[in-house]
Amino acid sequence: MSLIDAADSWLDAHYDDLVAWRRHIHAHPELGRQEFATTQFVASHLADAGLNPKVLPGGTGLTCDFGPSHGPRIALRADMDALPMAERTGAPYASVVPNVAHACGHDAHTAMLLGTALALSAVPELPVGVRLIFQAAEELMPGGAIDAIAAGALTGVSRIFALHCDPRLAVGKVAVRPGPITSAADQVEVTLHSHGGHTSRPHLTGDLVYGLGTLITGVPGVLSRRIDPRNSTVMVWGAVNAGVAANAIPQTGTVAGTIRTASRDTWLTLESIVREAVSSLLAPLGIEHSVQYRRGVPPVVNEEVSTRILTHAIEAVGPDVLADTRQSGGGEDFSWYLEEVPGAMARLGVWTGRGPQKDLHQPTFDIDERALAVGVRVLVNIIDQAS
Repeated sequence: MSLIDAADSWLDAHYDDLVAWRRHIHAHPELGRQEFATTQFVASHLADAGLNPKVLPGGTGLTCDFGPSHGPRIALRADMDALPMAERTGAPYASVVPNVAHACGHDAHTAMLLGTALALSAVPELPVGVRLIFQAAEELMPGGAIDAIAAGALTGVSRIFALHCDPRLAVGKVAVRPGPITSAADQVEVTLHSHGGHTSRPHLTGDLVYGLGTLITGVPGVLSRRIDPRNSTVMVWGAVNAGVAANAIPQTGTVAGTIRTASRDTWLTLESIVREAVSSLLAPLGIEHSVQYRRGVPPVVNEEVSTRILTHAIEAVGPDVLADTRQSGGGEDFSWYLEEVPGAMARLGVWTGRGPQKDLHQPTFDIDERALAVGVRVLVNIIDQAS
């Protein structure tokens, strides 16, 4: 039996199970490094299929090897964590956990990789060894991939692959490109301090709110002049807090945001440029400050050979499945794996093709569940193409 036939046979018999697994995980979301029940749910299904899952240190996340033990393995990765937000889909399988929701498709990623494992486990002899990586804490910077790598998840692995839900693509489409497919993403928070005072006498204190406004417009402006615009570097402030009264200059205030870039080399320089810009902009104002700069993730850079393997795996699903895509401004900790071994990530279409495209990380996000079968076929085909 070919691997493609094995996938089709398994889906014919177990598609309803695949949907049920995704809905169970969706209804019982867990935040990063708290995925204990999800880990056990996956581990029990793998064990029932005769496989030998190994839970990673800390009790969240697991790996599972099968197939030939000689030679390097091909790794397939899925992330399992949810987001801290209340779901508003109205679906019958909506989250039952207050203020926690699978609004990024990790429930689908997990279900598809579980289905892929069971489809492959039915094949008497695989052409290459397989390692499944069910990863915790993708949404927590700098990402649970670092923990998985430290626990040995990549030991003996030659290549690694993953899929990510994309609500901009219609179901039945899967997109991939060589080179960068996501961006680096960092977080920065600047806290300002002054003596405060009356708004009638700003010259007697450091006008902290004016300082915040200076940073809000000034730091992105500095970045636009210090960094090559072809590197698509974008800084956006998402939160600003200061003061309670219209006639009082406050003593403290904060501004926080993200910085994203398409260039790994630029990513390595961002922190020093931001710190310098903040200090220089605030220097004339007599305002003390502190900068908390949190390095996030590098870009996901799809390696050329791995991208060809993934492209062929997508094409094997059907003649019109492969689609084009552009680099995203979003960050993904799959990039940490690609710092260690070659690999590639593709985008899986989950939009129904009708009505609004509900974006990731929004309370209304949901998927067209027909995408689950497409994802299983692609993941199984990767093992066939990589052998």
